[in-house]
Amino acid sequence: MQPKTAHSARALRSQGALAVLRHVHAHPSATRADAARALGLSSGSATEITSRLKAARLAEETAPPRTGGRGRPSPALTAHPDGPLGCVVDIGHEEWRVACVELGGRVITEDTGRHSGSSRLVGTLAAHVAALHAHYGRRVRAVSVCAAGTVSRTTIVQASGLGWRDVDLGPLTPPGIPLLVGNNATLAGLADARRGAGAAARAVLHLTVEVGVGGILVVDGRPVDGATGAGGEFGHMPFGDPALECPCGARGCWDLEIDGRAMARALDRPPPPDPRTAAGEIIASAPSDPAARDAVARAAHALGRGMGALVNGLDPDVVTLSGLALDLAATAPAPLEEGYTSALMRYRRAAPPPVLPSPLGPQGPLIGAADAAFDVLLTEEGLDAWSRAQA
Repeated sequence: MQPKTAHSARALRSQGALAVLRHVHAHPSATRADAARALGLSSGSATEITSRLKAARLAEETAPPRTGGRGRPSPALTAHPDGPLGCVVDIGHEEWRVACVELGGRVITEDTGRHSGSSRLVGTLAAHVAALHAHYGRRVRAVSVCAAGTVSRTTIVQASGLGWRDVDLGPLTPPGIPLLVGNNATLAGLADARRGAGAAARAVLHLTVEVGVGGILVVDGRPVDGATGAGGEFGHMPFGDPALECPCGARGCWDLEIDGRAMARALDRPPPPDPRTAAGEIIASAPSDPAARDAVARAAHALGRGMGALVNGLDPDVVTLSGLALDLAATAPAPLEEGYTSALMRYRRAAPPPVLPSPLGPQGPLIGAADAAFDVLLTEEGLDAWSRAQA
């Protein structure tokens, strides 16, 4: 049995290394001195930890390009060239992406393609993941999936836009590699809370509109996603017309008031086969088409109303928007603002949570999925597993 003091010393060293690695992941251009200041480390401790991280192939120090000024710029702490990787799989409504991401979030390789929604896509994606695992070997530490659908653990239980129900994503993962599966809106919100418009806030409500509306509440950098990972399905809250049945099986879903289906209904058009594309076309025509403008205004007002209801119930510091929610806000700002304000409790109206655009664009879900993968690695257990893999 080893002495408790020795165990405690190892734990402290591990915690120091984890703190530095997490700082490097969150701040990819940070120097050793930056990390020391942010974490309250002495210069000697920072140097010792950095040396251990280099030896463990977890981090490297890279000299920045010379600028011609006086002095030598401090080297930046970066991912080790042979360091751990997360494999990210992004399953969108029409496109897929498979990428490898290193510490700090840089994508080092990426494949993309289009799909028709067939569940055979899982086999295609598994082949791409297997090829990356064969190439990078033990450097691949987790497979993290972001999917445009309702997720429960590692299964897409429902994805209306894809026509999927109860699709198991277990085959994506090579043996021995952890599989993480998250809803794309949840992971976009995670990325926005950590690296985007909500980075300075403690509680961030993120909303996105694609086919329906999704999102997540992120508190202290962690998504509040429920017991099985299906939390944040805000689009299926009954903020809409109870006479309308949603493909999810519920009635009156908020989804049906906001996306391309709602706008087509307002224009007396049949339900579009691709609500995302239809919404984009209607929004684009709104400046010159009064009927389209009215349809967009209705959808924006419905978005604002639901947003206000969620603010009342969840109490975020800030609301961030992505996807078509940004287009609705830009095209019909007054209806959205009126809907938002009218739904807020009176005491909130003097200083409501600001509504901010996400700067991450379509990369948001992929960035969030990569962060989820590194959340698994950047733990004591994850570092122990990495150490054993290098032996």
